[in-house]
Amino acid sequence: MAHYDVFNGDADGICALQQLRLADPRPGVLVTGIKRDIALLERVPAQAGDSATVLDVSLERNRTALLELLARGVRIEYFDHHFAGELPAHPLLQLHIDTAPGMCTSVLVDRQLAGAHRLWALVGAWGDNLPATAQALALAAGLQPAALDSLRVLGEAINYNAYGDCEADLLLPPAQLYQRIRPYASPLAFIAQDPLAGALALRQRDDLAHAAEIAPHAVLAGGSVYLLPDAAWSRRVQGAFANALSLRAPQAAHAVLRPAGPGLLLASVRAPLRSPQGADSLCRAFPSGGGRAAAAGIDRLPAAQLQEFIGAFERAYPAAA
Repeated sequence: MAHYDVFNGDADGICALQQLRLADPRPGVLVTGIKRDIALLERVPAQAGDSATVLDVSLERNRTALLELLARGVRIEYFDHHFAGELPAHPLLQLHIDTAPGMCTSVLVDRQLAGAHRLWALVGAWGDNLPATAQALALAAGLQPAALDSLRVLGEAINYNAYGDCEADLLLPPAQLYQRIRPYASPLAFIAQDPLAGALALRQRDDLAHAAEIAPHAVLAGGSVYLLPDAAWSRRVQGAFANALSLRAPQAAHAVLRPAGPGLLLASVRAPLRSPQGADSLCRAFPSGGGRAAAAGIDRLPAAQLQEFIGAFERAYPAAA
């Protein structure tokens, strides 16, 4: 019987899986990809008697493939915090779904494991741009400020590495990054012993410096909209830049868009940190949109609909929080 670990290639997905496999080091086939590779369950060739653990990918976007796997007799444990729609019930399905704004999949796993590997949960929370959640975990773990800052930098850098149009845009494909992390029970040991942690952070800083030179495309009462150029650095930095804007101006909403093919844009939306609501409903109003209340995106927004999107963004966030 085969087991499959299916996980988003961002910090939250990687850190959630790291916690689970530290607690239960079972072998498994890794199924993952770049941040926007969400429809992952359709890649799982599991059959009756096999099992899968699914982490940090939308159930709504994977519903058809999930039901097909269950019908084939595959046992599935599912952890996620994105909009899920109607939750299916099946004797082979174990769900851990919590869409609260301050929640992420790493924290769901931390809850399941009673804090057994909490520092990795903290890294995942930082990567998912949840500073209040990360601070609460740090307080529970009794971390000193210097250690907390190191984990923040790591979480942000792992998350940054997931963004791009293909794995060639990344410093390291997510499956390989997870394999580099896997031997380390503590993220502080990974930072101290593997130069990859520093390399990711350095490349992120360089790309953010490019983004900082871009003026807003639109400044609105409730937030800002940025349009990045078509470049490798912008494909990598889009999510990290959106998170940085959110931390810099937590009372405002932010949208960062970039070209995603002929006549198309890809959008990353962050709700105000002070009132993390509405990003998912805003993005789901457009085809290929989805996410969670605090952070969401649109994979293929027609460039001709840019003004329509800005209007919807302004209606969703008419004033600063």
